Amino acid sequence: MSILSYLHVALTTRLAELRRDGERGDSPVPTAVIIAGLVAVAMAVTALALAKANNWMTGIPDHTNPE
Repeated sequence: MSILSYLHVALTTRLAELRRDGERGDSPVPTAVIIAGLVAVAMAVTALALAKANNWMTGIPDHTNPE
């Protein structure tokens, strides 16, 4: 049997096994949607924390050095 015949048989056998297996895991689309949602929430929390910190810093009176 030549190497090309062997590779052809091995490839077709493997593809047939993959087609037969119905449970191949979850689609990457829901995972990408979840990650995008988590990134949006993280950005909102970061923006809120930054706004609170900036408001707190602007509320501090002017600093004077001790004499």
